[in-house]
Amino acid sequence: MVHDIVVYPDKRLKLVSEEVAAFDETLHTLLDDMYETMIAKNGVGLAAIQIGVAKRVLVVNVPLESDEEESDLQPKENTLEIINPVITYRSDEKIKFQEGCLSVPGFYEDIERHAMVTIEYQDRHGEYFTIEDDAFLAVALQHEIDHLDGKLFIEKLSYIKRKKFEKEWKKREK
Repeated sequence: MVHDIVVYPDKRLKLVSEEVAAFDETLHTLLDDMYETMIAKNGVGLAAIQIGVAKRVLVVNVPLESDEEESDLQPKENTLEIINPVITYRSDEKIKFQEGCLSVPGFYEDIERHAMVTIEYQDRHGEYFTIEDDAFLAVALQHEIDHLDGKLFIEKLSYIKRKKFEKEWKKREK
């Protein structure tokens, strides 16, 4: 089922999500719905809080490169379902990447992130895994984990860029 996205400045986006304890059918349905919602809304990642569920759950599906003219592919089997993630390593090296967010539609900005991260997490069955990445996936994972901690990428903007964003956002809402 495709859900509505919680959009800034909704206060739910500031909630710190709770750990998942039950790896049951309710969680599996949530993960399936999150994938469907992410794809329907043309996203690369989605945190549960973005559909109003304050649980430490996220999905990420970095599009595959395609030689065809159709849009990049995001097959379901390439989706990372990440529950209770913990970043165990952050490189000192930083990278800048243009980020957008389904909860802040139509706004994109270069954001500085750690160039490499290692994350420990559980899958839909409660099995433990570790993932390490130093590319776009690392950026996407950091972005989504920020959501679980009640943070948005716009909070990483400089003071001047944040003020400009707030002014433009208020104009759009009118």
